[in-house]
Amino acid sequence: MTETLSDQQLLRYSRQIMLPELDIAGQEKLLNSRVLVIGAGGLGCPVAMYLSAAGVGTLVIVDHDDVDESNLQRQIAHTIRDLGKPKVFSVTESLHAQNPDTRVMAIARKLSEPELLEEAGAADVVVDCTDNFQSRHAINEACIRTGTLLVSGAAIGFSGQVAIFGLSDGPCYHCLYPDTDDQQPTCSESGILSPVTGVIGSIQATETIKLLTNIGQSLSGRLMLFDALSMTWQTLNLSRNANCSVCGTKART
Repeated sequence: MTETLSDQQLLRYSRQIMLPELDIAGQEKLLNSRVLVIGAGGLGCPVAMYLSAAGVGTLVIVDHDDVDESNLQRQIAHTIRDLGKPKVFSVTESLHAQNPDTRVMAIARKLSEPELLEEAGAADVVVDCTDNFQSRHAINEACIRTGTLLVSGAAIGFSGQVAIFGLSDGPCYHCLYPDTDDQQPTCSESGILSPVTGVIGSIQATETIKLLTNIGQSLSGRLMLFDALSMTWQTLNLSRNANCSVCGTKART
């Protein structure tokens, strides 16, 4: 059943509703949206918090890790009181304190392939906030198979990137990174500047809201690269690989 905004929600989201591109119709689209956020770490924390604050009705958050003290430097939904607690439960508590109207489903385990397909298929948008190629490729394939839009982000050191996959004839993640060899360094190995995850996560949340409300121009077909040391952005054009084993012509026949 489609929900409408209450008087309290009209007040809460009034600054967004004032935007002519969004208006009440867009805000109600957010209220009736379901977003799957995979990863409740450096990227997942700001993504979940901004989507909840913006009024997304249902968030499904997946992460199998517990909160560690080294996480607190950048994973802003967790506090020292959450040490040892599953990250999804810590994030859920933060979101409920921020906006009790958002329904949060916390999944504190890795999803099996059937579970991932089911959750991706039930979502309007999937936001990939993981930190390894194996997970990203699995999420990408699930989104291609279910026809679900994917907002992908990554951050390490002083840099980050954001892209959107699954729109029209745009590329998928496998088009960009066909090599599935999982040799990418992690934050625990290479380090990361705390605010970089906030920058990238905020952009992921922004693009998700745009997709849910069908406003503006999305990043589909483009890869946005951020360098905090030089404070510069680059945007690279991406195209679908017709021979891609996931989304290419042969894969779809």
